[in-house]
Amino acid sequence: MKKGVIKRLWKVAGKYRFIFALSIVCSLICVVAQLYLPILFGKATDLIIDKGQVDLPSILKIGISGAICALIAGLTQWINEGLSSKIANGITKNLRIEAFKRLQKVPLSYIDERPIGDVLSVEIGDADKMSEGLLLGFSKFFTGILTIIITLVFMAVINPIIAGIVVVITPISLFVAKFITGKTYKFFKNQSKITGSQTALIEETLTNLPTVKAYANEDTFAEKFDQINAELKEVSFKAVFFSSLTNPVTRFVNSLVYSAVALSGALIALNGGVGIFVVTAGSILSLLSYANRYTKPFNEITSVMTELSSATACASRIFSIIDQEEEIDGGENQIDFVKGEVEAKGVYFSYNEEQKLIEDFNLKVESGQKIAIVGPTGCGKTTLINLLMRFYELNSGNIYIDGKDITSLTRENLRKSYGMVLQDTWIRNATVKENIKIGKKDATDEEIVRAAKRSNAHGFIKRLEKGYDTVIGEAGLSQGQKQLLCIARVMLALPPMLILDEATSSIDTRTEMKIQEAFDELTKGKTSFIVAHRLSTVKSADKILVMKDGNVIEQGRHDELLKAKGFYYGLYKSQFES
Repeated sequence: MKKGVIKRLWKVAGKYRFIFALSIVCSLICVVAQLYLPILFGKATDLIIDKGQVDLPSILKIGISGAICALIAGLTQWINEGLSSKIANGITKNLRIEAFKRLQKVPLSYIDERPIGDVLSVEIGDADKMSEGLLLGFSKFFTGILTIIITLVFMAVINPIIAGIVVVITPISLFVAKFITGKTYKFFKNQSKITGSQTALIEETLTNLPTVKAYANEDTFAEKFDQINAELKEVSFKAVFFSSLTNPVTRFVNSLVYSAVALSGALIALNGGVGIFVVTAGSILSLLSYANRYTKPFNEITSVMTELSSATACASRIFSIIDQEEEIDGGENQIDFVKGEVEAKGVYFSYNEEQKLIEDFNLKVESGQKIAIVGPTGCGKTTLINLLMRFYELNSGNIYIDGKDITSLTRENLRKSYGMVLQDTWIRNATVKENIKIGKKDATDEEIVRAAKRSNAHGFIKRLEKGYDTVIGEAGLSQGQKQLLCIARVMLALPPMLILDEATSSIDTRTEMKIQEAFDELTKGKTSFIVAHRLSTVKSADKILVMKDGNVIEQGRHDELLKAKGFYYGLYKSQFES
């Protein structure tokens, strides 16, 4: 196990120090109550053998004492398991929340570079596994250690020589446990990693199942899944193989302990004891009982150690998310009233050094202008929007809003200045009303209905079973309806600037015309950036930026670009004259 991960888990557990202390006290009481029983039974045995008859009053007292000990042990064990569950689930909850919050603050590039399924596997699957391992650890690990220590104390009270023999044999079990956990940790960590890849593939396949079926790629994905499954089988086998060595080896050591106690006790008894340490039949019975109880925790601890190894491996993956650097805010300034003047000077950007994208990009936009961005796939249109919103940092150059560098502004202030309709629509699993209110959390019902009407969404919303109170999700609406709701959000928020990324690419012509009319009204007086492949939606733009290979190769109004008969002219002809 990695000491750093364990140390951090201890630090998180520190928030529950009172519950933890109470759990240890309950464990201590439980163990003492359980381990006092062999002494009582030993005394009862000696009473019967020494007197040659049954001393019922004394036996009855011992029986009552034993019953009380058993009751106390059972009650404190029950309380301890509840406390252990609270600690383990509390640690898991805190780490899961911390990881989720960090995922919301990491740079967008972190999410883009990783399969979503793998991230989900860490946030959900690894957290659950860690919780299970910690629960076993807190409920059995410490109880087991206390049992070993207190058993040795009781054995030493009865006969320190026999207790010394047990102590000499004990390190063998400790060595075995350390060896096994050292081997299993890396296998459990690989197991979690491969499980993440498996989850990612399943998520990718199911999300894009229509496309997979359309291209008859079922076998390809099945082969890929089979490959990952084979890797998981291999690493899981190794993890289970090494962890399964635990019980057989510790049972062997336990048998040695039991045999040593029985043999040494018998020899000492035959010789009439050693010095002042007289061994009676009752004390031998107690010692044998302790030998059995002493070895039991080693079985449990070594089993728990493998679970803790798995939990630690999962925790390390969760910490890998928590340790990610947050998106650097940088700026502290705010613009209280945004006019909407945007300027880009000498902007260079690429996602990686090998593949250049946007180079020496320059742009000046006056307040209230409508800017259309067009070009073939991969030319940098969406990337330009990402840079305006500061989802990615520029390699060099500057972007200004109302004369202020966007890096000098807080990200929240910058992003609230824009209303966005993205190409990939996002619909929460919530009511229609709640989905629209994302644009303005304190909006009234009248404002929500007005925004829906302006976006042409009111009609289909009223046809839903419960209207605006209907619970919807990603699969509950058509793509066009989802986009209408996203547009309603923007209309509700009324931000000073707009970004429309492929806003009408999946809506029928009739709906598109109505939305376009609403947008023409909405965008009056607002600086707007529109990314689209349908050139019919950008005719009214004040300026059209024609992009190719990351560069703006042409710019001007629609009629001006057509007259120039350049790249834009070719795009237009391909759409309307083919």
